[in-house]
Amino acid sequence: MISNAESTMKPVPLARTSSARTQRLTWRILFYLLVIIGAVASMLPFFWTVVSSGKAINELYRYPPTMWPENPQFIENYTKILTDYPFERWFINSFYVTFMALLGTIISATLVAYGFARFRVPGREAFFFLTLATIMLPVEVTLIPTYLLFKEFGWINTYHPLIIPAWFGGGAFNIFLMRQFIMGIPYDLDEAAKLDGASSWRILWQVIVPLCKPAIATMATLGFIGQWNNFLYPLIFLNSEDKYVVAVGLRYLQTAVTQGSGAVSRPQDHLLMGAALMVALPCLILFFLGQRYFTQGIVTTGLKG
Repeated sequence: MISNAESTMKPVPLARTSSARTQRLTWRILFYLLVIIGAVASMLPFFWTVVSSGKAINELYRYPPTMWPENPQFIENYTKILTDYPFERWFINSFYVTFMALLGTIISATLVAYGFARFRVPGREAFFFLTLATIMLPVEVTLIPTYLLFKEFGWINTYHPLIIPAWFGGGAFNIFLMRQFIMGIPYDLDEAAKLDGASSWRILWQVIVPLCKPAIATMATLGFIGQWNNFLYPLIFLNSEDKYVVAVGLRYLQTAVTQGSGAVSRPQDHLLMGAALMVALPCLILFFLGQRYFTQGIVTTGLKG
């Protein structure tokens, strides 16, 4: 019987196996070529920004454009950004606003998400869907009522409108992200902690939060980028130049066409390129440092254990 089975088995031709292997290798090479071409194409604007930040203003508008500065002046341009404009002050303001708002976002979103994920109260799902519905409400719709409200509080030209709202919920997306991650943590851990006499507050900070590091890293990364690049709210609520953040400072560089004496100055687009790189640098560093946790948080969110 075994001999009959062996006799029915036909050997796979070597040529067919070699052809399939060659075909897979060809497709893989084509795939990597497409990925490389896409990566190079997406990096061209960044490369052009880096190169333009070291050019003179006359060379920046030359046609055909030069791929590398004829007389590189990277040090001169970046020095001029820091000396002619209060960019250091704007960086400090941005770090302060971003840190305080991000801290409030993480704490408040974690608390609200913990309540939605662990406490079974009447109307919990309805309140959760109502919270998610706020994502569909554009910021521009609530901008005027928010401005009038903060004006009554006396918060105009202060950092309060940029920081304090983050301490009240942290945003619907962050609540959803944390809730889905917490729901993936086995409830048996909560029961075991309760048997040891732990309160709900202690369970949150000593059991749940340490297991939510990927979700918190994701929320921190996205929150930092969002707060750091926030332009609309600082533009509306901040009036003093010394209180600007870097996003508004870039716009200031773009529109500052007069000198202190009132004479019209030349375009400053080469300085704008350098300033844009300086503004993007913290976001790039943060993303690369937290890339592993960020990817893990995105992948595992919504998966129940």
